[in-house]
Order: sequence, then structure tokens, then C-alpha cells
Amino acid sequence: MADPTEMQARAQAIADAQTGKHVLDIIETQLRRLGATHILAAGLPMPNRPISGLVHRFRWADNRAGGIERSDLDADDSALMLGLMRNRPFIWDVTEGDMSHSELLASLGRDTRVVVVPVTETHPFQALVLGGGSHLEAGKIELSNLELICNAAFRRLIDLGVISAQRPGDLSARERRVLELTALGKTASDIAGLLDISQRTVHAHLQNASAKLNASNKTHTVVEALRYGQIRL
Repeated sequence: MADPTEMQARAQAIADAQTGKHVLDIIETQLRRLGATHILAAGLPMPNRPISGLVHRFRWADNRAGGIERSDLDADDSALMLGLMRNRPFIWDVTEGDMSHSELLASLGRDTRVVVVPVTETHPFQALVLGGGSHLEAGKIELSNLELICNAAFRRLIDLGVISAQRPGDLSARERRVLELTALGKTASDIAGLLDISQRTVHAHLQNASAKLNASNKTHTVVEALRYGQIRL
């Protein structure tokens, strides 16, 4: 368990870091202290978008024959989708079913666990940090500390210009505002009046947002916008 002084030192090290490598090294060190042997730090892609260009640290040796490369990562890998399940870090025990739907989890092998850290404080950018291993252990305090480190690290990566705060496929600022008002129960007429635009433009923004989020209707669009960190209520 890291004491407060040690955590302050790590937070300061992130704030003082001048390279992305240094920042990512701090994340990796924190994960390895919890027993992680496999490390992934990446932005979460928007629907129907590739993950290439969003992977920033990949230390994921394949415990099976062959190997898994950064270029082999699939944006629809269920391990990445764990980052959309919750807003707080958690431990996931890998099952046979998980392994059949995820190359990342299959490469870990049986009797393994992953620590999942959603990075949510860089709105609208979303990221995920995964640490995997067979001897991974983390209690509530360790998970809370890890969450603080990962969020601070990604904020620093954005400040350094290592990563962009915008992902391919992100909603525009106006699309996000229209969806936020829709989620609050405003009608197209209400939104048009509030934003001083036509109702046709409101509907166009909603349609564009639905297409980007691969959503089937207005309610689904709002749900997906919340899930992908595009809007906050």
C-alpha cells in the first residue's frame, strides 16, 4: 500500500514529466507493483473506429504459442469494452468465456485477472489502462490510488501534446450540446430557441450524432453519448 507521501511524490513526478515515455513509465511501475505482468494504456476508440493511433503503452506478451502485436489489436476486443462498463477501477477475473471473445484476455491464459482503470477526467477524451497477470492483487485503496495516477497521467499526456484531447469520430461541441439538452428532456423546438438555430439544424445535429455513435434512435444516441464520455449531465 502506497503511503500519502509516496503518492504525492508520484503525482509530482507526473506533473514534472517532460516526455510521454516518463509519464507512461510511472503508470507501468504502479501496475507492476500490484503484480501486473501485462500492461496496456490506450485511448478508447469511438464506435466503428480503429484503435490504431490510440495505443500508447503495450506490454502484452502472449502466454500461448505465437504472439499478439500492437497491430493485431481489435477495437471491438471485449477487454477494451470493459473500460465502458463502469466509471471506477475494478478487478476482473478472466473466465473461459472471456478468453473466447478477447484476444487480449486469451493471451493472458487461465487463472488470471485484469485490473481495469477507466480514465474519465479528460472529457470528452476517454482512455483505458489495463494490467493483467496471475498474481494481481489490489484493494480499494490501491485501486483508488491507481485511478488518481492514471487520470493525472493522461491529463499530463494531453498537456504535453503527446495525445490529442479529440478522438476520431468525437461529436462536435454543438452536437454534444444538443444531446445534453435532449437528455434533459428538451424538445427540438426548445433546443432551437435556446441555441438560436432552426429545428432542422437541431435534427441534423441529432442525426449526425446518431451516425457517429452507431445508435438506432434518439434515446440510444443519448445513452451511447453518455457511455462514450461525449456528454455529462
